[in-house]
Order: sequence, then C-alpha cells, then structure tokens
Amino acid sequence: MITVILVIHLLIAIAMVALILLQRSEGGALGIGGGGGGGGGGGAGLMTGRAAGNLLTRGTGILAACFMATSLTLAILADGGARTSSVLDAVPADTGAGASGADSAPAEAGGEPSPAIPAVPQVPSAPLSE
Repeated sequence: MITVILVIHLLIAIAMVALILLQRSEGGALGIGGGGGGGGGGGAGLMTGRAAGNLLTRGTGILAACFMATSLTLAILADGGARTSSVLDAVPADTGAGASGADSAPAEAGGEPSPAIPAVPQVPSAPLSE
C-alpha cells in the first residue's frame, strides 16, 4: 500500500512542477516572462490568457492539496505503530545517576567506591596551565 501511495505522490509532484513551470511569470523585473512577446495572449487561442491562468492556478492548488494529503498519509504509514506518548519515554531508564553527574556509584563489596561516570559533559574545575 505504501508503494502505491508513493507512486501517486511522485506523479503528483511531477505534475505540480509541470503546472508551475507552465504558468506565466508575474515578475518581469529582469525582462523575462510576463511581457507581451509570446504565449497566451491574443484572441485566437482556445482560452484567453486570464482563463488559462485561472485554470493553471486552480490546478496547482488542487495538486498541492493532494501532495500534502499523500505526504501526511505516507508519514502516518511509515510510523508503523511505534508511536510513543512523549520524547522522554524513549530515553533509557538507566541513564546517569543524577542531573549534575556529581553523585558517585554505590560502594562495591571491597569497600572502594567505583569512579563516577558523568551523565553530561563537565566543565573542568581547575584552570588550564599555561
């Protein structure tokens, strides 16, 4: 099912790129597109420039909505049911002894405490020698 939706998603993306490239540029600041020189004008065409623009704009909007729908569908299907209620629930329970990392581990049977492993990187307390 994911493959079918992915193929539809790719076809929508290609069609949306094609529709966007067919639209007339509104900028005209650099002298490209939009001018009176070529496409879409005149009364001899099948549609007037305004009707073609409205059709392309409406088609782009519809394709964009379909693209968003397939994107959300693919994201939901890719989740695979591995949803957790919180980001913090995914952290292992045996992480660190305390927030500061200064707590040492309990003493072993020999009487010597084991060295503490900081939970977060620590700033050196002594200044560096020159």
